[in-house]
Amino acid sequence: MPLIELIALLAVFQYLFFGYLVGGQRRDSGLKAPTMTGHDGFERMYRVQMNTLECIVAFLPLLFLAGKYWPPVLVALVGCVYLVGRTIYCRAYFKEPSTRGLGFMLTLASIALLFVLALLGLIIALF
Repeated sequence: MPLIELIALLAVFQYLFFGYLVGGQRRDSGLKAPTMTGHDGFERMYRVQMNTLECIVAFLPLLFLAGKYWPPVLVALVGCVYLVGRTIYCRAYFKEPSTRGLGFMLTLASIALLFVLALLGLIIALF
């Protein structure tokens, strides 16, 4: 389970790092809180952070549920795909939002696979 826990910690760190980048964009843009619009760089980075928050809510519980039923190395590898997907998404969205598709699809695919693994594991355990 330590591999899965490492992936979970890295996902939380990644989310917090994206928050740090949002703060840097706010500082560099001169936008004062609570203003949320008016600077493209800030808005893009903020959307990355919020989209990551939306995804991590499903990712973390599914990671641990799948890890309960399947080999930790397999589940951790799926978790790595999530982390890579989020990184690609962040870089692409900040540079040109229309290119974020690959990162989003890697994120979505890893969450969907974890869901399937967790569900299958539970079904097998029940019967």
